[in-house]
Amino acid sequence: MTLDPITSPALAPLKHGFFTRKGGASSGIFHGLNCGPGSSDMAEVVAINRARAAKALELPVQSLVTLAQVHSPDVVVLEAPPETPLRADGMVTRTPGLALGILTADCEPVLFADQKAGVIGAAHAGWRGALEGVLETVLDRMETLGARRADTVAVIGPTISQRAYEVGPEFFYTFTDEDRTYSRFFAQGKGDRMMFDLPAFGLHRLREAGIGAAEWTGHCTYSDPERFFSYRRTVHAGEADYGRLLSAIRL
Repeated sequence: MTLDPITSPALAPLKHGFFTRKGGASSGIFHGLNCGPGSSDMAEVVAINRARAAKALELPVQSLVTLAQVHSPDVVVLEAPPETPLRADGMVTRTPGLALGILTADCEPVLFADQKAGVIGAAHAGWRGALEGVLETVLDRMETLGARRADTVAVIGPTISQRAYEVGPEFFYTFTDEDRTYSRFFAQGKGDRMMFDLPAFGLHRLREAGIGAAEWTGHCTYSDPERFFSYRRTVHAGEADYGRLLSAIRL
């Protein structure tokens, strides 16, 4: 089965992809292109999946960099692949032939590019990282390499949509205590439950930061089990673990 990466005209002609489950070697609950070494899937199979994704990006797998993601606002500047995964949730580079990869299973994978300056970035933005500023920090780090915000485009890939993201009142107050206007990213659910719009919040933070353009691909990870892994769907199904989707960009 061939790979089925989602691409965005906003990032073209740069090689990039929000990879789906299609075309992977994993089986069972990980069926498909599980690229997460942190999962309990067989390491050798995850390595095969990552090599297939790297090939689609026209790179050796050693040039595909992913992070030890920790839901932080921390962003690293890369000139070469690190020897071991760095603890951070974003990265930027101006090095040709280096692919920046983000692993997700409901959180936002965000790919950035200032093609005039030849600078790219990538971020893992769950609700905590987005609230604490990981997206803005990627833009800050890109500027240190010569990028301009007005020339930078960001695309949010497949993520959990509002209709599937039920939260409690304590979650709501975490946001509104930060900024009362953030209440507009919540819709009323059943009882005291609310529905949070993570991609809309990500777009808001990017646009408030002065980015040139930002968009979401419109794909919901929770609602399409044939194409996407989803942490929340796995929890609701009582499954033991879940796969990780890869999103990557290269110069």
